[in-house]
Amino acid sequence: MGTDQRLFEQISKLRGYRALIIGIGNVLKGDDGAGPLVCEKLQQVGVRAETIDAGTVPENYIQRIIKKAPRKLLIIDAIDFQAPAGTVRIFKPEQLNSTVISTHTLSPRLFTGMVSRNIKVDVYFVGIQPAYTRLGDSMSPQVCQAVHQLVQTLIDVFPPIQSVP
Repeated sequence: MGTDQRLFEQISKLRGYRALIIGIGNVLKGDDGAGPLVCEKLQQVGVRAETIDAGTVPENYIQRIIKKAPRKLLIIDAIDFQAPAGTVRIFKPEQLNSTVISTHTLSPRLFTGMVSRNIKVDVYFVGIQPAYTRLGDSMSPQVCQAVHQLVQTLIDVFPPIQSVP
């Protein structure tokens, strides 16, 4: 529970900022699909932050990110940081080395560097520790639970815009 509260406190600092949430991952590789699943669920409820499911090619969205010029960029991905499956942590780009994300063609630091050279943006990686990432694997129960908790946290921080009757 302490990790969940700390994560909520970290993400809560983004409240009120123009934010862009990017989900990265391969939905055909079990837990690697966590980022796209978070984006899908956030899009369904219509949170105040814009979301992009970048799949396995986040580099294809660099120009789109630059045009949107968010103040905060939240990148959600399955990241192996040697923790129990389903653990969620926030990393700054400089905390990730180039070998952490092996399923994507562009390293996280290079990706964020390309964005940061063009716009002033604070970048945060929300890493979800995967258990299963082989082609054809299902998402683990631990990562399903982590996705659910992360989605609820993001809905609290970026509540849906209520329609006026």
